Amino acid sequence: MMRCKICSEPTQPCARATIILKHEIQYFQCPACGFVQTEEPYWLDEAYADAISDIDLGVINRSITFGELTRNLLLSSFDCNARFMDFGGGPGVFVRMMRDRGFDFYLFDKYCENMFARGFEADLSIPEQYELITAFEVFEHFVAPLDDIERLLRYSGSILFSTLLLPADNPGPGEWWYYALEHGQHVSIYTYKALTTIAKRFDLHLLSNGSSFHLLTKKQLAPRAFEFIFRKKISAVLNLIYAKRQKRTSLLEEDFYKGSGLRMTQHERL
Repeated sequence: MMRCKICSEPTQPCARATIILKHEIQYFQCPACGFVQTEEPYWLDEAYADAISDIDLGVINRSITFGELTRNLLLSSFDCNARFMDFGGGPGVFVRMMRDRGFDFYLFDKYCENMFARGFEADLSIPEQYELITAFEVFEHFVAPLDDIERLLRYSGSILFSTLLLPADNPGPGEWWYYALEHGQHVSIYTYKALTTIAKRFDLHLLSNGSSFHLLTKKQLAPRAFEFIFRKKISAVLNLIYAKRQKRTSLLEEDFYKGSGLRMTQHERL
């Protein structure tokens, strides 16, 4: 019998499917919280032979979209002058974008080469605190979600993350693309109830748009404040207000001189 990795209740076999065009595997679902997990994923070394799947064409678009939402949330609810970490940040596109916007972001990814934010890697061997950790399209990769979340909470009391929640009609692996059978990296599928169980376990507040974008935090934030960051008109107003109140200066120039070893002249500072 396999126990649910979220609430520890007994799970039930719910589907079988073929991943990476070769491995037939079993999926299990928890009747209590709805969480779906695979059998023990023996295929992960093969699945991560390429950290970013050939069919994952959304890396740039996600970075742009999540960058806007993250900026709005930071401006409205967090200390913008603090340090932030993007966990599972891939090639560093998101971190570079956030640093270009003036936010002191750092990258951690144990599978993917950092190509765009070199020199700004987070060192998890150092017990450093971050104002917020982002983890976009990462939670579905967690083999032991509670252990991984507990690890992240050692570095921050707030985790902003994206993962698609299982639709209400409970589709199986052959009926919903997010099971990602082609690359076999998605081994954990969440429901809203599963996320509330996680929040309760770690004594956190959960804010969510109900489908893909979620925040676990120790902060007491109004749900409406989280909802506002998704509304384009309100987002535009927020940007105008905070542009005047707390102008963000891009870190691009500073990062260039830090990485190149060159010295900025007085003329360039002006």
